[in-house]
Amino acid sequence: MARGVASWGRGKFCSYKNLTIAICCVNLFVALLILRSLCFSRATNSFSESKKYTEWQIERIKESIRIREEAAPIELLNAVKRLRKESTEQEKRKVKLPPAVKHKVAEEIIQKLRSLREGSNATDETEVVEMWRIERLNDLETSERNLSDLVSSVEEAEMLKSALESNWHILMEDIGIWIPTNVTNPEHDDKPENEPEEAEIIPGPPLRPECNVELHTDYAGAAVRWGLTHHKESAADCCQACLDQAKNAKPGEMKCNIWVYCPSEFGCYSPDIYEHKHQECWLKMDEKPRLNFKDKYSESYRDSHPTAPVVVPWMSGVISS
Repeated sequence: MARGVASWGRGKFCSYKNLTIAICCVNLFVALLILRSLCFSRATNSFSESKKYTEWQIERIKESIRIREEAAPIELLNAVKRLRKESTEQEKRKVKLPPAVKHKVAEEIIQKLRSLREGSNATDETEVVEMWRIERLNDLETSERNLSDLVSSVEEAEMLKSALESNWHILMEDIGIWIPTNVTNPEHDDKPENEPEEAEIIPGPPLRPECNVELHTDYAGAAVRWGLTHHKESAADCCQACLDQAKNAKPGEMKCNIWVYCPSEFGCYSPDIYEHKHQECWLKMDEKPRLNFKDKYSESYRDSHPTAPVVVPWMSGVISS
Protein backbone atom coordinates (compact mmCIF):
# COMPACT_ATOMS: atom_id res chain seq x y z
CA MET A 1 0.00 0.00 0.00
CA ALA A 2 2.79 2.44 0.97
CA ARG A 3 4.72 1.59 -2.11
CA GLY A 4 1.73 2.32 -4.27
CA VAL A 5 1.24 5.71 -2.69
CA ALA A 6 4.92 6.65 -3.24
CA SER A 7 4.80 5.64 -6.84
CA TRP A 8 1.59 7.58 -7.27
CA GLY A 9 3.11 10.70 -5.72
CA ARG A 10 6.18 10.47 -7.86
CA GLY A 11 4.10 10.06 -10.91
CA LYS A 12 1.70 12.86 -9.91
CA PHE A 13 4.15 15.59 -9.01
CA CYS A 14 7.24 14.73 -11.04
CA SER A 15 5.57 14.40 -14.39
CA TYR A 16 6.97 16.09 -17.49
CA LYS A 17 4.12 18.51 -17.56
CA ASN A 18 4.77 19.81 -14.06
CA LEU A 19 8.48 19.99 -14.71
CA THR A 20 7.92 22.01 -17.86
CA ILE A 21 5.66 24.43 -15.99
CA ALA A 22 8.28 24.89 -13.28
CA ILE A 23 11.04 25.58 -15.81
CA CYS A 24 8.83 28.09 -17.61
CA CYS A 25 8.10 29.89 -14.34
CA VAL A 26 11.80 30.10 -13.54
CA ASN A 27 12.57 31.42 -17.02
CA LEU A 28 9.78 33.96 -16.73
CA PHE A 29 11.12 35.17 -13.37
CA VAL A 30 14.64 35.50 -14.79
CA ALA A 31 13.28 37.38 -17.80
CA LEU A 32 11.44 39.82 -15.51
CA LEU A 33 14.63 40.44 -13.55
CA ILE A 34 16.59 41.11 -16.75
CA LEU A 35 13.86 43.44 -18.01
CA ARG A 36 13.82 45.35 -14.72
CA SER A 37 17.58 45.79 -14.74
CA LEU A 38 17.49 47.06 -18.31
CA CYS A 39 14.77 49.62 -17.52
CA PHE A 40 16.62 50.85 -14.42
CA SER A 41 19.89 51.29 -16.33
CA ARG A 42 18.14 53.33 -19.03
CA ALA A 43 16.49 55.57 -16.43
CA THR A 44 19.86 56.07 -14.73
CA ASN A 45 21.54 56.95 -18.03
CA SER A 46 18.80 59.41 -18.95
CA PHE A 47 19.06 61.06 -15.50
CA SER A 48 22.84 61.35 -15.76
CA GLU A 49 22.54 62.74 -19.27
CA SER A 50 20.08 65.36 -18.00
CA LYS A 51 22.79 66.57 -15.56
CA LYS A 52 25.19 67.48 -18.35
CA TYR A 53 25.41 71.26 -19.19
CA THR A 54 25.69 72.79 -22.59
CA GLU A 55 28.57 75.12 -23.50
CA TRP A 56 26.24 78.14 -23.33
CA GLN A 57 25.18 77.17 -19.79
CA ILE A 58 28.81 76.71 -18.73
CA GLU A 59 29.69 80.17 -20.08
CA ARG A 60 26.78 81.71 -18.17
CA ILE A 61 27.90 79.98 -14.96
CA LYS A 62 31.46 81.28 -15.40
CA GLU A 63 30.16 84.78 -16.09
CA SER A 64 27.98 84.64 -12.98
CA ILE A 65 30.97 83.62 -10.86
CA ARG A 66 33.06 86.44 -12.35
CA ILE A 67 30.34 89.03 -11.66
CA ARG A 68 30.03 87.89 -8.05
CA GLU A 69 33.79 88.16 -7.58
CA GLU A 70 33.89 91.64 -9.11
CA ALA A 71 30.94 92.80 -7.01
CA ALA A 72 32.59 91.72 -3.79
CA PRO A 73 33.37 94.76 -1.54
CA ILE A 74 37.13 94.23 -1.68
CA GLU A 75 37.97 97.72 -0.36
CA LEU A 76 35.58 97.28 2.54
CA LEU A 77 37.00 93.88 3.37
CA ASN A 78 40.54 95.27 3.24
CA ALA A 79 39.50 98.17 5.47
CA VAL A 80 38.02 95.76 7.99
CA LYS A 81 41.24 93.75 7.96
CA ARG A 82 43.29 96.91 8.54
CA LEU A 83 41.04 97.99 11.41
CA ARG A 84 41.34 94.58 13.02
CA LYS A 85 45.10 94.72 12.64
CA GLU A 86 45.28 98.23 14.11
CA SER A 87 42.99 97.22 16.95
CA THR A 88 45.23 94.25 17.71
CA GLU A 89 48.31 96.47 17.64
CA GLN A 90 46.67 98.99 19.95
CA GLU A 91 45.77 96.23 22.38
CA LYS A 92 49.40 95.12 22.37
CA ARG A 93 50.61 98.71 22.88
CA LYS A 94 48.38 99.37 25.87
CA VAL A 95 50.22 100.07 29.06
CA LYS A 96 49.82 97.13 31.40
CA LEU A 97 49.09 99.05 34.58
CA PRO A 98 46.45 98.08 37.14
CA PRO A 99 43.23 100.10 36.76
CA ALA A 100 43.66 101.53 40.25
CA VAL A 101 47.06 103.02 39.34
CA LYS A 102 45.70 104.49 36.11
CA HIS A 103 42.83 106.03 38.06
CA LYS A 104 45.22 107.69 40.53
CA VAL A 105 47.39 109.02 37.70
CA ALA A 106 44.36 110.50 35.95
CA GLU A 107 43.11 112.16 39.15
CA GLU A 108 46.47 113.79 39.85
CA ILE A 109 46.80 115.14 36.31
CA ILE A 110 43.25 116.52 36.36
CA GLN A 111 43.94 118.28 39.66
CA LYS A 112 47.06 119.85 38.16
CA LEU A 113 45.08 121.08 35.15
CA ARG A 114 42.34 122.51 37.36
CA SER A 115 44.92 124.53 39.27
CA LEU A 116 45.68 126.55 36.13
CA ARG A 117 44.27 130.05 35.96
CA GLU A 118 41.51 130.98 33.56
CA GLY A 119 42.59 131.81 30.05
CA SER A 120 45.41 129.27 29.96
CA ASN A 121 46.09 127.69 26.60
CA ALA A 122 47.21 124.28 25.40
CA THR A 123 50.87 125.21 25.84
CA ASP A 124 50.35 125.96 29.55
CA GLU A 125 48.48 122.68 30.03
CA THR A 126 51.23 120.71 28.28
CA GLU A 127 53.92 122.31 30.45
CA VAL A 128 52.03 121.52 33.67
CA VAL A 129 51.52 117.87 32.70
CA GLU A 130 55.15 117.52 31.63
CA MET A 131 56.37 118.96 34.94
CA TRP A 132 54.16 116.48 36.78
CA ARG A 133 55.62 113.60 34.74
CA ILE A 134 59.22 114.65 35.53
CA GLU A 135 58.41 115.04 39.24
CA ARG A 136 56.85 111.58 39.36
CA LEU A 137 59.82 110.02 37.57
CA ASN A 138 62.20 111.59 40.08
CA ASP A 139 59.98 110.38 42.89
CA LEU A 140 60.02 106.81 41.57
CA GLU A 141 63.80 106.85 41.08
CA THR A 142 64.59 108.22 44.55
CA SER A 143 62.06 106.15 46.47
CA GLU A 144 62.85 102.61 45.40
CA ARG A 145 62.49 101.34 48.94
CA ASN A 146 59.71 103.66 50.05
CA LEU A 147 57.07 103.15 47.39
CA SER A 148 55.23 106.07 45.82
CA ASP A 149 51.66 106.77 46.88
CA LEU A 150 50.55 105.83 43.35
CA VAL A 151 51.68 102.20 43.55
CA SER A 152 51.49 99.43 46.10
CA SER A 153 54.30 97.12 44.96
CA VAL A 154 57.76 97.22 43.42
CA GLU A 155 56.40 95.60 40.27
CA GLU A 156 53.78 98.34 39.84
CA ALA A 157 56.46 100.97 40.44
CA GLU A 158 58.61 99.52 37.65
CA MET A 159 55.62 99.39 35.30
CA LEU A 160 54.67 102.99 36.06
CA LYS A 161 58.25 104.16 35.60
CA SER A 162 58.44 102.45 32.21
CA ALA A 163 55.13 104.01 31.17
CA LEU A 164 56.23 107.51 32.19
CA GLU A 165 59.55 107.16 30.35
CA SER A 166 58.74 105.44 27.07
CA ASN A 167 54.97 104.99 26.78
CA TRP A 168 53.84 108.35 28.09
CA HIS A 169 51.53 109.24 25.17
CA ILE A 170 49.99 105.78 25.20
CA LEU A 171 49.35 106.09 28.93
CA MET A 172 47.64 109.45 28.36
CA GLU A 173 45.36 107.82 25.80
CA ASP A 174 44.58 104.94 28.15
CA ILE A 175 43.52 107.23 31.00
CA GLY A 176 41.44 109.36 28.61
CA ILE A 177 43.36 112.66 28.81
CA TRP A 178 44.08 114.51 25.58
CA ILE A 179 45.58 117.98 25.28
CA PRO A 180 45.15 119.61 21.87
CA THR A 181 48.20 120.90 20.09
CA ASN A 182 48.48 124.66 20.08
CA VAL A 183 48.70 125.43 16.37
CA THR A 184 49.88 128.85 15.22
CA ASN A 185 49.00 129.83 11.69
CA PRO A 186 51.13 132.79 10.64
CA GLU A 187 49.69 135.04 7.98
CA HIS A 188 51.79 135.31 4.86
CA ASP A 189 51.49 138.46 2.83
CA ASP A 190 52.77 137.45 -0.59
CA LYS A 191 51.58 140.62 -2.24
CA PRO A 192 54.39 142.82 -3.62
CA GLU A 193 54.87 146.12 -1.83
CA ASN A 194 54.25 148.39 -4.82
CA GLU A 195 51.37 146.41 -6.32
CA PRO A 196 48.19 148.52 -6.46
CA GLU A 197 44.99 147.42 -4.78
CA GLU A 198 42.51 145.51 -6.88
CA ALA A 199 39.85 147.82 -8.22
CA GLU A 200 36.29 147.11 -7.17
CA ILE A 201 33.90 146.12 -9.91
CA ILE A 202 31.07 148.59 -10.41
CA PRO A 203 27.94 146.86 -11.73
CA GLY A 204 26.34 148.18 -14.88
CA PRO A 205 27.66 150.15 -17.85
CA PRO A 206 30.97 152.01 -17.54
CA LEU A 207 30.73 155.52 -16.14
CA ARG A 208 31.63 158.55 -18.21
CA PRO A 209 34.88 160.36 -17.30
CA GLU A 210 33.05 163.51 -16.16
CA CYS A 211 31.20 161.45 -13.51
CA ASN A 212 34.41 161.26 -11.40
CA VAL A 213 33.18 158.24 -9.45
CA GLU A 214 34.45 157.76 -5.89
CA LEU A 215 33.74 154.48 -4.10
CA HIS A 216 32.70 154.41 -0.44
CA THR A 217 31.98 158.12 -0.50
CA ASP A 218 28.99 160.24 0.55
CA TYR A 219 28.91 163.90 -0.49
CA ALA A 220 26.76 166.56 1.13
CA GLY A 221 24.70 169.10 -0.79
CA ALA A 222 21.23 170.49 -1.36
CA ALA A 223 18.88 167.87 -2.78
CA VAL A 224 17.90 168.52 -6.38
CA ARG A 225 16.13 165.15 -6.59
CA TRP A 226 15.37 162.96 -3.58
CA GLY A 227 16.71 159.44 -3.90
CA LEU A 228 13.91 157.95 -1.79
CA THR A 229 11.66 158.13 -4.85
CA HIS A 230 14.36 158.27 -7.52
CA HIS A 231 15.91 154.87 -8.29
CA LYS A 232 18.28 153.98 -11.11
CA GLU A 233 19.50 150.62 -12.40
CA SER A 234 23.20 151.51 -12.15
CA ALA A 235 25.65 154.17 -11.03
CA ALA A 236 26.15 155.15 -14.68
CA ASP A 237 22.42 155.81 -15.00
CA CYS A 238 22.47 157.89 -11.82
CA CYS A 239 25.35 160.03 -13.10
CA GLN A 240 23.60 160.41 -16.45
CA ALA A 241 20.46 161.59 -14.65
CA CYS A 242 22.54 164.29 -12.95
CA LEU A 243 24.01 165.37 -16.30
CA ASP A 244 20.58 165.44 -17.93
CA GLN A 245 19.04 167.46 -15.08
CA ALA A 246 21.80 170.08 -15.24
CA LYS A 247 21.44 170.30 -19.02
CA ASN A 248 17.65 170.65 -18.98
CA ALA A 249 17.31 172.86 -15.87
CA LYS A 250 15.36 176.07 -16.37
CA PRO A 251 16.78 179.47 -15.45
CA GLY A 252 16.73 179.95 -11.70
CA GLU A 253 16.54 176.20 -10.93
CA MET A 254 19.30 174.33 -9.13
CA LYS A 255 21.59 172.39 -11.41
CA CYS A 256 22.88 168.99 -10.31
CA ASN A 257 26.63 168.73 -9.92
CA ILE A 258 26.80 165.86 -7.36
CA TRP A 259 25.33 162.39 -7.64
CA VAL A 260 25.15 159.86 -4.78
CA TYR A 261 24.18 156.25 -5.46
CA CYS A 262 23.44 153.20 -3.25
CA PRO A 263 24.93 150.07 -4.92
CA SER A 264 24.35 147.67 -2.01
CA GLU A 265 21.53 145.15 -2.31
CA PHE A 266 21.08 145.41 1.47
CA GLY A 267 20.58 149.16 1.42
CA CYS A 268 22.85 151.96 2.58
CA TYR A 269 23.32 153.50 6.00
CA SER A 270 22.58 157.15 6.70
CA PRO A 271 22.18 158.90 10.07
CA ASP A 272 18.75 160.30 9.14
CA ILE A 273 15.38 158.75 9.96
CA TYR A 274 14.83 157.18 6.54
CA GLU A 275 15.54 153.66 5.33
CA HIS A 276 17.72 153.98 2.27
CA LYS A 277 17.34 151.12 -0.20
CA HIS A 278 19.24 149.64 -3.09
CA GLN A 279 19.56 151.79 -6.26
CA GLU A 280 18.65 155.08 -4.61
CA CYS A 281 19.99 157.95 -6.73
CA TRP A 282 20.39 161.31 -5.04
CA LEU A 283 20.97 164.37 -7.21
CA LYS A 284 22.57 167.23 -5.27
CA MET A 285 23.98 170.68 -5.81
CA ASP A 286 26.76 172.45 -3.95
CA GLU A 287 29.04 175.20 -5.21
CA LYS A 288 31.83 173.91 -2.99
CA PRO A 289 31.31 170.13 -2.69
CA ARG A 290 32.14 168.77 0.74
CA LEU A 291 32.28 165.25 2.06
CA ASN A 292 29.91 163.72 4.55
CA PHE A 293 31.82 160.43 4.91
CA LYS A 294 34.74 158.80 3.13
CA ASP A 295 35.99 155.16 3.10
CA LYS A 296 35.18 154.18 6.72
CA TYR A 297 33.16 155.53 9.59
CA SER A 298 35.40 156.50 12.50
CA GLU A 299 35.34 154.53 15.74
CA SER A 300 34.05 157.52 17.67
CA TYR A 301 31.21 157.91 15.17
CA ARG A 302 30.31 154.22 15.42
CA ASP A 303 30.37 154.45 19.20
CA SER A 304 27.71 157.15 19.06
CA HIS A 305 25.86 155.45 16.15
CA PRO A 306 25.78 151.70 16.92
CA THR A 307 23.96 150.81 13.68
CA ALA A 308 26.64 152.36 11.47
CA PRO A 309 28.75 149.86 9.48
CA VAL A 310 32.52 149.98 9.25
CA VAL A 311 32.72 150.87 5.54
CA VAL A 312 30.76 153.68 3.89
CA PRO A 313 28.35 151.92 1.48
CA TRP A 314 27.58 154.88 -0.82
CA MET A 315 29.34 155.83 -4.05
CA SER A 316 29.39 159.39 -5.33
CA GLY A 317 30.85 161.74 -7.87
CA VAL A 318 31.28 165.46 -8.49
CA ILE A 319 30.54 166.39 -12.09
CA SER A 320 33.46 168.13 -13.74
CA SER A 321 32.60 171.31 -15.60
